[in-house]
Amino acid sequence: MEGIFRQYLAVYRPLITRLNQLLEPHGLSYSLWQVIFYIEREGPSTLVEISNYYGVEKPSITRRVHRLEEQDLVEQIPGKDRRVKVIRLTEAGASVYRECREKISGLEREVMEGIGQGEQELLHRLLPEVRKNLMRKGGAGDEA
Repeated sequence: MEGIFRQYLAVYRPLITRLNQLLEPHGLSYSLWQVIFYIEREGPSTLVEISNYYGVEKPSITRRVHRLEEQDLVEQIPGKDRRVKVIRLTEAGASVYRECREKISGLEREVMEGIGQGEQELLHRLLPEVRKNLMRKGGAGDEA
């Protein structure tokens, strides 16, 4: 199926633009949202765990976390090893997560309008498989 990546990129860029517009009133961008989303889903996490998941260099995640700390959305907590930074959401961060998640869910419903439930479920199953194949072959993560 030639051209599938061109089709994907044609969806990706406008989607990120819409997400950034949706998140901007909260002082967030999609790249900052990724950190909040990961911590909400996985619980308190290290910078390395977050960077490994997204396939992004640790300094990039460190900058994102610093910005979120400045907004009082995340905080560092003591870990077992003093050299390892463990990050968790603050109460404000959890509140912002809930508000943004609701808006993002609305956007998801909007962009999937007219696409049958079975097709949506298939897409939901296939995209992680494509990502897994890319990562296994040494593909870089999302730098957005």
